[in-house]
Amino acid sequence: MTVVIAGAGPTGLTLACELTRRGIACRVLDKAPDLFPGSRGKGLSPRTQEVFDDLGIAPAINSGGMAMPPFRIYAGREVVAERTLVEMLGTDMPSGPGIPYPGFWLVPQWRTDEILLDRLRQFGGDVEFNCEVIGFTQESDAVSVMVSQGGATELIHASYLVGTDGGRSTVRKVLGVGFAGETFESERTLIGDVRADGLEGSFCHVLTRGGQVSERFSLWNLPGSEHYQFVANMATEDVPALTLDAVQKLVVDRSGRDDIVLWDLRWISLYRVNARMVDRFRVGRVILAGDAAHVHSSAGGQGLNTSVQDAYNLGWKLAAVIYGAPEKLLDTYEEERMPVAASVLGLSTDLHHRNFAPAKGPAPQLHQMDITYRGCSLAVDDRAFQGNLRAGDRAPDALLDDGVRLFDVLRGTHFTLLTFGAQAPAIADVCVRQMTPSPDYDVTATTLVLVRPDGYIGVMTESGRTVLEYLARVV
Repeated sequence: MTVVIAGAGPTGLTLACELTRRGIACRVLDKAPDLFPGSRGKGLSPRTQEVFDDLGIAPAINSGGMAMPPFRIYAGREVVAERTLVEMLGTDMPSGPGIPYPGFWLVPQWRTDEILLDRLRQFGGDVEFNCEVIGFTQESDAVSVMVSQGGATELIHASYLVGTDGGRSTVRKVLGVGFAGETFESERTLIGDVRADGLEGSFCHVLTRGGQVSERFSLWNLPGSEHYQFVANMATEDVPALTLDAVQKLVVDRSGRDDIVLWDLRWISLYRVNARMVDRFRVGRVILAGDAAHVHSSAGGQGLNTSVQDAYNLGWKLAAVIYGAPEKLLDTYEEERMPVAASVLGLSTDLHHRNFAPAKGPAPQLHQMDITYRGCSLAVDDRAFQGNLRAGDRAPDALLDDGVRLFDVLRGTHFTLLTFGAQAPAIADVCVRQMTPSPDYDVTATTLVLVRPDGYIGVMTESGRTVLEYLARVV
């Protein structure tokens, strides 16, 4: 039996990598003829970079991208301001020894997809293109997936079906779950990839007539490419034709400049902004992840990052269940990720409506390093003393007592037990390492910290029995 993954974007490819490296057979199906050609989801958060580090693709991601460039704001031809992402969005960025990737990394989505597909093939998997999931039925122990390819149909009998097929998900529609929220009918967003003459330097070039960023045309330099990504919001009644000439006219209208010449339009899309989320992430043996489960504004760059982390949360759990762990382990996927998705919807909607205006409340946290599963059923903390770090939190990076980087030890498919002086129980297939308490690990010498395969802390305890009881629930 296999897992069928519908959709070969960042979510589906991340999940496929997670499963195949654990020896789970997958069929990754996508109705498109090839990988997505555009740059759409281009900003990788610090947490997503950690996920890619664990998957072994951090070097390729690093070489395929660059640090997020500053925003250069124009009034006509005059540069009136240069601001960093932190300044532009009023956000905070974490730093310190526990954070190996302190900023956003700019990589066009087509390149991220290529890197993920290459890694999937290294694990022994692949993608079947021109292959569309058109329906399915569930039984108690399997799901039968109807697939259309080249005019022929095939019925695949699988252990599970995961819908990672985007905001217009067929899997979600057939599943029949609620998808409540709102659609911003009065506006549209135009996005695409194009070459441009007349601009200098690596920036997000924010073109305006008079310096008012609410009426802008943005052009982002894309690393490893001669193309720029352009983005422009507009009223529904002002939508142009999806042609190079129409986009060129929009540049002139928004900037008052005729010296910026666009050419070689590689990809273009027009979309309505939605803020919607399903009411269930799983029904039996059918699971939703990424945009199939939640859609929202691109403001703040949360979409791809949240979707990748859905897949990362689900992957180890789904593999564990297939290998014999209790099926209720899959319930924790929705338990942990649904609140995160709801928070992201609120954050991105607020940033969308702010439209680069200064924040009136607390700074928005875009880095996703503060996502926690505290209070969830897979976060066990029975210590008398509890510091700042709790079960359910992301495990910070650190140096172990032998000088090895903790993230190098965590990389892989295993659980890791950290000790700070206490005797650790002998546990098969669990990596045990010694370290010293630190500001990031403000624990006592008798503490045991069990880190899950996805880098979150499952247990903080002083009892080896607590660790063993926890593992019996998840492996």
